[in-house]
Amino acid sequence: MLIEDDETLRHLLAEQLTALEEFDVHLAGDGAAALAAARSHWFDAILLASRLPDMEGSAVCAALREAGTDCPILLMAAEGEADVAGCSDRLVKPFRIGALLAKLRQHARPTGGDDATILRIGPYEFRALTRTLRSTDDGVETRLTDKEAQILAYLHRAEGTVVSRERLLDQVWNYNEGVASHTLETHIYRLRQKMERDPANAVLLVTEPGGYRLVL
Repeated sequence: MLIEDDETLRHLLAEQLTALEEFDVHLAGDGAAALAAARSHWFDAILLASRLPDMEGSAVCAALREAGTDCPILLMAAEGEADVAGCSDRLVKPFRIGALLAKLRQHARPTGGDDATILRIGPYEFRALTRTLRSTDDGVETRLTDKEAQILAYLHRAEGTVVSRERLLDQVWNYNEGVASHTLETHIYRLRQKMERDPANAVLLVTEPGGYRLVL
């Protein structure tokens, strides 16, 4: 997640990172948007501006840590600004994209491992941090994409209730990538290929009037 109130810088950094096809970037322009996103997403790393229009970066970092966010948080601050407790590292503005990439590659690694929170979905153990589905029948582990893991995590949090397509698009894509509903449907299709014994007759990730439901 990239938390930066300067719209030009925010979109420039996002374009440079996504162009590498190495990162998916979720954008937030203020502290409130960042904290809302952290409640429904798992991030490998967070880039945090030291000053935001609604709160200081230090307050955002403290709130994220208090809420249980344990991924690396990289502070983006001007020369001379104080370090922020809870941040894993810092970048001094202005910085080169190469320096940013080096920091991200250093810190943005799955940190859950065997100790990651395990969520049960039918015959699977789902680890959102490492984006894996492990079959409890034969131990086979399936890797998920970032978006697939976010979809499963959000549906799991709904505890078996129906989540609308619009809600999933809002929470997973944040409606800022110009995505259409068929993008979500494509991800649902691919998830079913990975987790359903008969993808054409889904029993775990089911379609309901108005949206989708996860059978736990």
